[in-house]
Amino acid sequence: MRIAIATVQVPFVTGGAEIHSDLLKNELIKRGHKVEVVTIPFKWYPTEQLVNSMLMGRMMDLSESDGQKIDRVIALKFPAFYCKHPNKVLWLLHQHRQAYDLWDTPYGNLQNQPNGTVIRDMIRDCDNKYLPEARKIFTNAKTTANRLKEYNNIEATALYHPPVNYEKLHLEDYKDYVFYPSRIDAIKRQRLLVEAAKYFKTDAKVIIAGSGNKDEIDYINTFIKDNNLENKVTMAGFISEEEKINYYANCLAVYFGAYNEDYGYITLEGFFSEKPVIVHKDAGGPLEFVEDNANGYVIDSDAKKLAEKIDYLYEHKDEAKRMGANGKQSLKDKHMDWDYVIDQLLS
Repeated sequence: MRIAIATVQVPFVTGGAEIHSDLLKNELIKRGHKVEVVTIPFKWYPTEQLVNSMLMGRMMDLSESDGQKIDRVIALKFPAFYCKHPNKVLWLLHQHRQAYDLWDTPYGNLQNQPNGTVIRDMIRDCDNKYLPEARKIFTNAKTTANRLKEYNNIEATALYHPPVNYEKLHLEDYKDYVFYPSRIDAIKRQRLLVEAAKYFKTDAKVIIAGSGNKDEIDYINTFIKDNNLENKVTMAGFISEEEKINYYANCLAVYFGAYNEDYGYITLEGFFSEKPVIVHKDAGGPLEFVEDNANGYVIDSDAKKLAEKIDYLYEHKDEAKRMGANGKQSLKDKHMDWDYVIDQLLS
């Protein structure tokens, strides 16, 4: 089968969505299909450019290529999922959240634009009109499906998948540091973990890996310096996949501070490494996996409470081991299986 994966990318920015599309492509190729990722560049500012991106998505012709029919389109992201194809299936990573759950929150900006309300309504109208064209609609998590139902009254089925290199993730030890690898951004809330280090009563440490928003990185580095946390917090910057696997294998626990995340590879990577995962009550997708006191902690977004949990795990590593083992077992119970995913997308 000739399959096109339709998505978008902000040029020179790579994250979970790009990993997702590459994983899907590779798994389809393993099963004998001819696959291409078709990407359109995405720019959300000024808002007129956002409208242009929506037009590009709708005008994209994936019916055939070089005179050969494209049998199936699997669309992942806004606004590429507006493309026309008789055999289009959606595996929705997320809609344009600025027009939905991030509207009028500290993490949203569309509401601050002069024509923000008009653009928001246009996005919602187009989603309501074009998403139901798909033969089937899947999402990457129940959180994403719930948003689609809440805002658009469109039903979807959550379809979980394993993270990249999940078969290489493993347990070696429970050392003295909490690990958080992610794009650095206000919505990921790395600063909460850094602020928690200020309240540690033990010798627990923090390692944060990743690159991202310069202003947020500058804020964190300044906070570390002003509070003399250089011996407690390490900003590792960009790391290789091998380094990430090693950090996971030896950490005490994994922290995932993101607000209302869609899916969250970090939760899965932590559990495949048999580590407890700490998230917040407004984490979104990770709450489909993390059970408080069973395989991690679900806490308020409060630095002191976060510090208390980390100190407890530092002093009770047997609890870290118990919760880490439960986390890995929970993934087995959820049948994280690419064969099942592919069967659903192509049925």
